[in-house]
Amino acid sequence: MGKHSMDVKTGSQESLKHETATPIKSQSQAVEESSRTLSPSSSARTTDKGIDGNGGTPAIAPTTRSSWSIEDSEELYRINGWGEPYFSINAAGHVTVSPQGDRGGSLDLFELVNALKSRNLNLPLLIRFSDILEDRIERLNAAFAKAIARYNYEGVYRGVFPVKCNQQRHLVEALVKFGKPYQFGLEAGSKPELMIALATLQTPGALLICNGYKDREYIEMAILAQQLGKIAIIVLEQIEEVPLVIEAGQRLGIRPIVGVRAKLSSKGIGRWGTSAGDRAKFGLTIPEILQTVDLLREAGMLDCLQLLHYHIGSQISAISVVKDAIREASQIYVDLAELGAGMRYLDVGGGLGVDYDGSRTNFYASKNYNIQNYANDIVAEVKEACAERKLPVPTLISESGRAIASHQSVLVFNVLGTSDVPTGTPEPVKDDEHLIIRNLWETYASITEDNYQEAYHDATQFKEEAVSLFNFGYVSLPERARAERLYWACCEKILTIVRQQEYVPDDLEDLEKIMASIYYINLSVFQSAPDSWAIDQLFPIMPIHRLDEEPTKRGTLADLTCDSDGKIDQFIDLRDVKSVLELHPLKPDEPYYLGMFLSGAYQEIMGNLHNLFGDTNAVHITLTPKGYQIDHVVKGDTMTEVLGYVQYDSEDLVESIRQQTEAALQDKRISLQDSQLLLQNYERSLSRYTYLSS
Repeated sequence: MGKHSMDVKTGSQESLKHETATPIKSQSQAVEESSRTLSPSSSARTTDKGIDGNGGTPAIAPTTRSSWSIEDSEELYRINGWGEPYFSINAAGHVTVSPQGDRGGSLDLFELVNALKSRNLNLPLLIRFSDILEDRIERLNAAFAKAIARYNYEGVYRGVFPVKCNQQRHLVEALVKFGKPYQFGLEAGSKPELMIALATLQTPGALLICNGYKDREYIEMAILAQQLGKIAIIVLEQIEEVPLVIEAGQRLGIRPIVGVRAKLSSKGIGRWGTSAGDRAKFGLTIPEILQTVDLLREAGMLDCLQLLHYHIGSQISAISVVKDAIREASQIYVDLAELGAGMRYLDVGGGLGVDYDGSRTNFYASKNYNIQNYANDIVAEVKEACAERKLPVPTLISESGRAIASHQSVLVFNVLGTSDVPTGTPEPVKDDEHLIIRNLWETYASITEDNYQEAYHDATQFKEEAVSLFNFGYVSLPERARAERLYWACCEKILTIVRQQEYVPDDLEDLEKIMASIYYINLSVFQSAPDSWAIDQLFPIMPIHRLDEEPTKRGTLADLTCDSDGKIDQFIDLRDVKSVLELHPLKPDEPYYLGMFLSGAYQEIMGNLHNLFGDTNAVHITLTPKGYQIDHVVKGDTMTEVLGYVQYDSEDLVESIRQQTEAALQDKRISLQDSQLLLQNYERSLSRYTYLSS
């Protein structure tokens, strides 16, 4: 979608590597650097939702402490798990961002948001921290460098970033810049992405991996890119592409660099597990790979086959899957080399996971390994396979997009209001009130820790009877309202008891969600977090301030769209997935900001225009010795822009309203003053943000 981009500089233009104006405590790098594989049993998490083997689900821990500390918030929102080393909480109860990990300073996210708002950048606001992107590239390359040294591997690592993960220009340009010291390249999965990569990647020695469906023009551009000094490798994913590459290479008089994508028998895991196997969407079967070898040999181009590629899915949560895949791929690689192919590269694809919930388990929203485990297993297995055949080791390539891009952006949005169930102690019931009301009152008064489960069923039955009696005219509207207030009072009293229990009975496990408030957020889930809606992806969500206060409310989030799916009602938790999020009660005339974290991969480009809510405002922030600077501002869509996407012309719309107001004036249905107010508001709105003013 079209964007109005402008560069804004504040403060010093110097880059900062090791210090900022705000020093922070050193944090452990064990998550990324330890070579010890984390066991799935290292956490209490179970991957079977709602089942714990004890006849119920774990209760949400009560928060009825007499005092609340930031340590309590750290534990509750698990920020030390998923956020290390970039996100934490300061003494003021605000989320802080350390874009350079434990090597630099920190920024107060709440204060940063307020400063950006003062620059007329309204929420929702996507904040990209370029230093985090740089740090992720450095960590990935450092892990492979350490593994290569540990196993005396005689080859090198050359990573590539899959452009499909986040195609935003400023991000791709920053990634290319940060990747230059490591000859970090790009991967294109389509012709438009190839055009981005060809124009953007100018790093000598960096690889350009050309994946996806290909036509003659795609193949010709990739081959001709060699004349520009680029190492463009065409990965064959369909057998029909082989003669196209052979013919184009012969016609152009350029020997292409070719790879094959193999359909491994090793199985993936989780939602993207079908990316591997015989029925995978992309790749060649073993017989097709051998057919490709024969076709290239017949054309005198077998030496052009230099790369083996495979992909076993995104967000691989278990290290065992990585091990199985690299073992199989290594054997295919050495066999291809012995068949006479000019093998030089082994591309392990994507899949390096992100620990969205901080549990370090093989749960689908986590991973039971770190980057160092991942690099160690790949390097060790490839070296062993090549050593057995006495073959040179290949250059190792990975296409780690999610692991690089997820952490660098934070989506901040404000709460517009709440919808709460009636709470509080009900008024005592009089003797002359309806029997159903008296029954509900007696149920409420008798609730104890010994009978709360039975009382819940009684209260539910009495409420249903009250509705039925109302429908037949035996209960008045005020009496029905009285009955419902008593029912909610029973539920509130029962929930207080349930929260003290270690486990929740199955028939009460939905009570927390039933009693939860609805927090209305200035956001479109379909635009800014489509994976949350489409595939139940979990992202860490938490308040970015007031974290020194106890969050006494439980809520789900509802967005601005007129769609019942426009909600978020699954949240990260240690043991499983929570249906409610701990939140603070709103204060009059004070904003309440929430942040969605680790959403920097895939979400922006996959967002849609449901209800015509467009792209959000976005800013790029880097640290400086004086604090930070705003590198780029990318303004979000205006109403004129989103209406243009669906073929409406703003001038035609304004003219239509003008004609209607003139007709209404003639019929004396509107005053001249009101007609002008309507026109002014209409024209003004067309040039404004699609989201609500904050």
